[in-house]
Amino acid sequence: MKQSRGFTLLEILLVLVLISVSTVAVIATFPSSQKDEAKLAAQSLFQRIQLINEEAILSGRDFGLRVDELNRAFLFVELSEDGWKTLEKRQFGAELKLPSELVIDFQLGGNAWVKDERMFDPEPLFDQEMFAEKKQLPPPQVFILSSGEVTPFVVSIHPKQSPTESWRIVVEENGQIRLFAPGEQDEKA
Repeated sequence: MKQSRGFTLLEILLVLVLISVSTVAVIATFPSSQKDEAKLAAQSLFQRIQLINEEAILSGRDFGLRVDELNRAFLFVELSEDGWKTLEKRQFGAELKLPSELVIDFQLGGNAWVKDERMFDPEPLFDQEMFAEKKQLPPPQVFILSSGEVTPFVVSIHPKQSPTESWRIVVEENGQIRLFAPGEQDEKA
Protein backbone atom coordinates (compact mmCIF):
# COMPACT_ATOMS: atom_id res chain seq x y z
CA MET A 1 0.00 0.00 0.00
CA LYS A 2 1.30 3.41 -0.94
CA GLN A 3 1.42 6.20 1.62
CA SER A 4 -0.49 9.14 0.28
CA ARG A 5 0.71 12.62 1.07
CA GLY A 6 -1.93 15.18 1.93
CA PHE A 7 -4.16 16.44 4.67
CA THR A 8 -6.56 14.26 6.56
CA LEU A 9 -10.22 15.12 6.74
CA LEU A 10 -9.80 16.01 10.41
CA GLU A 11 -7.03 18.52 9.65
CA ILE A 12 -9.10 20.19 6.94
CA LEU A 13 -12.13 20.47 9.25
CA LEU A 14 -9.97 21.92 12.03
CA VAL A 15 -8.61 24.62 9.70
CA LEU A 16 -12.13 25.48 8.51
CA VAL A 17 -13.36 25.79 12.11
CA LEU A 18 -10.44 28.08 13.03
CA ILE A 19 -11.02 30.29 9.99
CA SER A 20 -14.75 30.59 10.72
CA VAL A 21 -14.16 31.43 14.41
CA SER A 22 -11.60 34.11 13.55
CA THR A 23 -13.95 35.55 10.88
CA VAL A 24 -16.79 35.81 13.40
CA ALA A 25 -14.46 37.50 15.90
CA VAL A 26 -13.36 40.10 13.34
CA ILE A 27 -16.90 40.79 12.12
CA ALA A 28 -18.13 41.21 15.70
CA THR A 29 -15.69 44.09 16.25
CA PHE A 30 -17.10 46.16 13.38
CA PRO A 31 -19.97 48.50 14.20
CA SER A 32 -23.06 46.99 12.66
CA SER A 33 -24.70 50.31 11.92
CA GLN A 34 -24.39 54.06 12.18
CA LYS A 35 -26.25 53.85 15.49
CA ASP A 36 -23.43 51.73 16.87
CA GLU A 37 -20.87 54.20 15.53
CA ALA A 38 -22.68 57.03 17.33
CA LYS A 39 -22.69 54.99 20.53
CA LEU A 40 -18.97 54.20 20.28
CA ALA A 41 -18.09 57.84 19.52
CA ALA A 42 -20.17 59.12 22.44
CA GLN A 43 -18.70 56.58 24.84
CA SER A 44 -15.18 57.41 23.69
CA LEU A 45 -15.71 61.16 24.17
CA PHE A 46 -17.40 60.60 27.54
CA GLN A 47 -14.48 58.50 28.80
CA ARG A 48 -11.89 60.97 27.52
CA ILE A 49 -13.61 63.89 29.25
CA GLN A 50 -13.70 61.94 32.51
CA LEU A 51 -10.02 60.97 32.23
CA ILE A 52 -8.89 64.49 31.41
CA ASN A 53 -11.01 65.89 34.25
CA GLU A 54 -9.28 63.49 36.68
CA GLU A 55 -5.87 64.29 35.17
CA ALA A 56 -6.53 68.03 35.63
CA ILE A 57 -7.35 67.56 39.30
CA LEU A 58 -4.44 65.20 40.01
CA SER A 59 -1.77 67.08 38.04
CA GLY A 60 -2.90 70.63 38.81
CA ARG A 61 -2.98 71.58 35.13
CA ASP A 62 -5.77 73.13 33.09
CA PHE A 63 -7.18 71.57 29.94
CA GLY A 64 -9.78 72.51 27.37
CA LEU A 65 -11.93 71.07 24.63
CA ARG A 66 -12.57 72.59 21.20
CA VAL A 67 -15.62 71.27 19.40
CA ASP A 68 -15.65 71.58 15.60
CA GLU A 69 -19.19 70.77 14.49
CA LEU A 70 -18.48 71.28 10.78
CA ASN A 71 -15.53 68.90 10.64
CA ARG A 72 -17.05 66.51 13.21
CA ALA A 73 -14.00 66.68 15.46
CA PHE A 74 -13.07 67.20 19.09
CA LEU A 75 -9.64 68.58 20.05
CA PHE A 76 -8.28 68.45 23.59
CA VAL A 77 -5.81 71.21 24.47
CA GLU A 78 -3.63 72.03 27.44
CA LEU A 79 -2.81 75.44 28.89
CA SER A 80 0.93 76.11 28.94
CA GLU A 81 3.06 79.17 29.53
CA ASP A 82 2.86 79.94 25.81
CA GLY A 83 -0.92 79.60 25.58
CA TRP A 84 -3.13 76.73 24.47
CA LYS A 85 -1.30 73.75 22.97
CA THR A 86 -2.57 70.46 21.60
CA LEU A 87 -2.62 67.79 24.30
CA GLU A 88 0.44 65.59 23.82
CA LYS A 89 -0.35 62.70 26.17
CA ARG A 90 -0.76 59.55 24.11
CA GLN A 91 -3.08 57.79 26.54
CA PHE A 92 -5.76 60.47 26.08
CA GLY A 93 -5.64 61.04 22.34
CA ALA A 94 -5.72 64.74 21.52
CA GLU A 95 -8.16 64.54 18.62
CA LEU A 96 -11.31 62.54 18.13
CA LYS A 97 -12.62 62.70 14.57
CA LEU A 98 -16.03 61.22 13.81
CA PRO A 99 -17.02 59.43 10.58
CA SER A 100 -18.86 61.46 7.95
CA GLU A 101 -22.14 59.62 8.67
CA LEU A 102 -22.36 61.20 12.14
CA VAL A 103 -23.41 64.70 13.21
CA ILE A 104 -22.35 66.72 16.28
CA ASP A 105 -24.68 69.18 18.01
CA PHE A 106 -22.85 71.30 20.60
CA GLN A 107 -24.44 73.67 23.07
CA LEU A 108 -22.83 75.50 25.96
CA GLY A 109 -24.91 75.17 29.09
CA GLY A 110 -25.41 77.01 32.32
CA ASN A 111 -27.04 80.31 33.05
CA ALA A 112 -23.87 82.32 32.46
CA TRP A 113 -23.92 81.39 28.76
CA VAL A 114 -27.56 82.07 27.99
CA LYS A 115 -27.36 85.86 27.45
CA ASP A 116 -24.47 88.07 26.57
CA GLU A 117 -25.20 91.16 28.65
CA ARG A 118 -21.82 92.81 28.33
CA MET A 119 -21.57 96.54 28.53
CA PHE A 120 -18.64 96.66 26.08
CA ASP A 121 -17.52 94.54 23.16
CA PRO A 122 -14.94 91.93 24.21
CA GLU A 123 -12.61 92.94 21.37
CA PRO A 124 -9.08 94.05 22.29
CA LEU A 125 -8.18 97.73 22.23
CA PHE A 126 -5.14 97.24 19.99
CA ASP A 127 -4.27 95.08 17.02
CA GLN A 128 -3.42 91.60 18.34
CA GLU A 129 -1.97 90.38 15.05
CA MET A 130 0.59 93.15 14.98
CA PHE A 131 2.18 91.89 18.19
CA ALA A 132 1.70 88.18 17.60
CA GLU A 133 4.93 86.26 17.09
CA LYS A 134 3.49 82.89 16.17
CA LYS A 135 0.05 81.59 15.54
CA GLN A 136 -1.60 80.09 18.61
CA LEU A 137 -4.56 77.82 18.93
CA PRO A 138 -7.80 79.63 19.67
CA PRO A 139 -9.05 79.16 23.22
CA PRO A 140 -11.30 76.17 23.84
CA GLN A 141 -15.05 76.43 24.26
CA VAL A 142 -14.98 74.07 27.25
CA PHE A 143 -12.56 74.54 30.15
CA ILE A 144 -11.53 71.58 32.30
CA LEU A 145 -9.80 73.21 35.25
CA SER A 146 -7.49 71.85 37.93
CA SER A 147 -9.99 73.00 40.57
CA GLY A 148 -12.43 70.36 39.30
CA GLU A 149 -14.63 72.86 37.50
CA VAL A 150 -15.83 72.06 33.98
CA THR A 151 -17.74 74.40 31.67
CA PRO A 152 -21.31 73.07 31.48
CA PHE A 153 -22.27 71.85 28.01
CA VAL A 154 -24.27 69.31 26.04
CA VAL A 155 -22.91 67.38 23.05
CA SER A 156 -25.23 65.23 20.97
CA ILE A 157 -23.88 62.67 18.52
CA HIS A 158 -26.27 61.05 16.06
CA PRO A 159 -26.43 59.62 12.52
CA LYS A 160 -27.38 62.09 9.76
CA GLN A 161 -30.50 60.14 8.83
CA SER A 162 -31.90 59.71 12.35
CA PRO A 163 -31.47 62.66 14.73
CA THR A 164 -33.77 60.95 17.23
CA GLU A 165 -31.06 58.31 17.82
CA SER A 166 -28.89 60.85 19.61
CA TRP A 167 -26.36 59.97 22.30
CA ARG A 168 -25.87 62.93 24.66
CA ILE A 169 -22.97 63.86 26.91
CA VAL A 170 -24.10 66.34 29.53
CA VAL A 171 -21.76 68.22 31.85
CA GLU A 172 -23.76 69.95 34.54
CA GLU A 173 -22.93 73.10 36.49
CA ASN A 174 -21.92 71.02 39.50
CA GLY A 175 -19.25 69.26 37.36
CA GLN A 176 -21.10 65.97 37.01
CA ILE A 177 -20.45 64.29 33.64
CA ARG A 178 -23.24 62.06 32.34
CA LEU A 179 -23.91 59.98 29.24
CA PHE A 180 -27.48 59.51 27.99
CA ALA A 181 -28.60 56.89 25.48
CA PRO A 182 -31.22 57.72 22.82
CA GLY A 183 -34.59 58.29 24.49
CA GLU A 184 -33.05 58.40 27.98
CA GLN A 185 -34.01 61.49 29.96
CA ASP A 186 -32.46 63.25 32.91
CA GLU A 187 -34.34 62.60 36.16
CA LYS A 188 -34.41 66.36 36.89
CA ALA A 189 -36.12 67.26 33.61
